[in-house]
Amino acid sequence: MNETVSLKPLSENAIYISFGETIDDTIYSQIRHFTQQLDAQPFPGMIEYVPAYTNITIYYDPIAVLQLNQYSKKNLFLHSPFEIASNYIEQLLQHSYTKKVDEVEHIVSIPVVYGGEYGPDLAYVAKHHHLTEEEVIQIHSERTYRVYMLGFAPGFPFLGGLDERLATPRKATPRLYIEAGSVGIAGAQTGIYPLSTPGGWQIIGRTPRKLFLPEQTPPTLLRAGDLIQFQPISEEQWEEEVKR
Repeated sequence: MNETVSLKPLSENAIYISFGETIDDTIYSQIRHFTQQLDAQPFPGMIEYVPAYTNITIYYDPIAVLQLNQYSKKNLFLHSPFEIASNYIEQLLQHSYTKKVDEVEHIVSIPVVYGGEYGPDLAYVAKHHHLTEEEVIQIHSERTYRVYMLGFAPGFPFLGGLDERLATPRKATPRLYIEAGSVGIAGAQTGIYPLSTPGGWQIIGRTPRKLFLPEQTPPTLLRAGDLIQFQPISEEQWEEEVKR
């Protein structure tokens, strides 16, 4: 197992796996590779896993995990569900460094109307960085962003890759209501609100795309590991997108 990877119990039914402390594509590639291995070879009792920027949390049923003792003589002297699950995970991690990862990228185009009623904080972000609104739009939309994790609200993508010229503090007083589809900036991150919720991000635009559809499988438009490209559109094009 890679020396930079560490495991520790997060609770009686969860294991926290850290792959490092730096947010970058190298570490995230290791996380993606491991999750592919985990998808292909889940251990008995595993419920789900949640990948993040530099770590993964695996949730499991402690009673079901005890069944692992029946499948491997190596586990005969392991007594707790954490020890048993950790032993399996360590073996899987070892294999994940010896097999080639599937590097096929899933790129999603997200149309966005910037500014105006769709992006009420665009002017503030531009003024904060001594840029024009057009420059903010160009800088924000010319990058390709990685979905590092989903969280906060169902389907909310935390995106890496924001140009440092646009890094902007959160609002001092959060809004009580933000429209679904709103594209925001908070610190060095950008993201999209999948639902109408309160929030403190600086809203620079909005997309007509629906990010969370609970009646579908999977219910989220995006998954951790996807790539996003923002596409500026006009209000007229917004109406066309909504009609689709």
